[in-house]
Amino acid sequence: MELIRKFTEPVDMTEGAPWKKIVLFAVPMLVGNIAQQLYNTVDSVVVGNYVGDNALAAVGSAGPILNLLIVLFVGISVGAGIMVSQYFGAKEREKLSVTIGNCITLTGIATLFVMVAASMVAKPLLRLLDTPDSIIDWCNSYLLILFIGSAGLAFYNILSGVLRGLGDSVSALVYLLVSTIINIVLDLLFVAKLGMGVNGVALATVIAQAVSALLCLRRLMRLTDLFDMKVCYLKLKGRYAQKIIRLGLPSGITQAIFSMAMIVVQSLTNSFGEMFIAANVIVMRVDGFAMMPNFSFGTAMTTYAGQNVGARRGDRVDTGAKQGTLIAVGISAVITSLILVFGKYLMGIFTGTPELVELSRHMMGILAIGYIAMAVTQSLSGVMRGAGDTMTPMWISIVTTIFVRVPIAYGISFLTRTPELPNGRQECIFISLLSSWLIGAIVTFIFYKKGKWKEKAV
Repeated sequence: MELIRKFTEPVDMTEGAPWKKIVLFAVPMLVGNIAQQLYNTVDSVVVGNYVGDNALAAVGSAGPILNLLIVLFVGISVGAGIMVSQYFGAKEREKLSVTIGNCITLTGIATLFVMVAASMVAKPLLRLLDTPDSIIDWCNSYLLILFIGSAGLAFYNILSGVLRGLGDSVSALVYLLVSTIINIVLDLLFVAKLGMGVNGVALATVIAQAVSALLCLRRLMRLTDLFDMKVCYLKLKGRYAQKIIRLGLPSGITQAIFSMAMIVVQSLTNSFGEMFIAANVIVMRVDGFAMMPNFSFGTAMTTYAGQNVGARRGDRVDTGAKQGTLIAVGISAVITSLILVFGKYLMGIFTGTPELVELSRHMMGILAIGYIAMAVTQSLSGVMRGAGDTMTPMWISIVTTIFVRVPIAYGISFLTRTPELPNGRQECIFISLLSSWLIGAIVTFIFYKKGKWKEKAV
């Protein structure tokens, strides 16, 4: 028990070798992110194998709308993580307690808004995107269940973000692994045994996420040596709530714009038919796993930078940024190689349709090299966010999404139209995404080297 307690206690990242602290913190997060990605992946595998390719397309088509309408949670989570890590690094117990209490209250308010508003606009958005009639009802019912049960998703993401800000990436991992197992079991029960289709996978996800949220809350309530979990701290305090929103809003806006761009591109994707929609779903599921190291190191760098900025250890921030980015790039290079070699077998997990497997493998090959670029973007953006500069990564994402990805996608589609291909070449979707990743990495590196982010500490 003592060993388990020592392994799960919060990590002080202001002392010790930077690269070791970053890796030890990032590895549990990586495993946790992989487990979280299993939520959507298992959903897709189950519906693809037990219901059919159209059901697979339905689950995937709902994704951009789901991402658009949970941006409030993203914003609160990022703002919370930055403030918690900096106050933890500065050993400010009172400010840390107020911040965590305000995060919980803001999450509750955001959850109520999403439950009501999102449920009302889901079907109109699906129609706006020209979602094929063969899958639109499945998409809508899938979204409604997820939105109505969004409390688990919201509180898990925010509370696990708080735990990571405190340096505890292991507890969130353990709870996520538990809920992932629950999700898999319920997926098979609801879909394979009870024949509930896409509604079954949505219900399984909601139940599993609620369990993980409750476990995170239980863990936080036991960390009384670091902060106080009292009812009085749940009352919103203007200065703290504003800081959480101010720091998190850029990331929320970034996610919103990225999701809107996904919706715009989804409309183009839908024009290529159900087969390509299903292929896009498969690619995005594999992409989710390929991106996990990048996201994990990005979040680890945010916590690392936040704690060291709070402790006034600017020298450690620079050293850790270099070491963490190099490690992330190396891992992404290995993953890229594996995707290129084993891509066909990865796609075959989702469907037994040979044409769909080959189409998915081809599209995945276009993206492969981009994961190395994203390692640079996520790591250096994480450092800037941890220091309190959430605006620069936001603007970089906006520019690369709106002024690179969307125009390139529609431009290639228009220029490659022929009588045989009335909507142009399908590759336009993934070439545009790769272009935005490459340009984003270059611009992020330039802004990191300029160093203005060092002036933004909370």
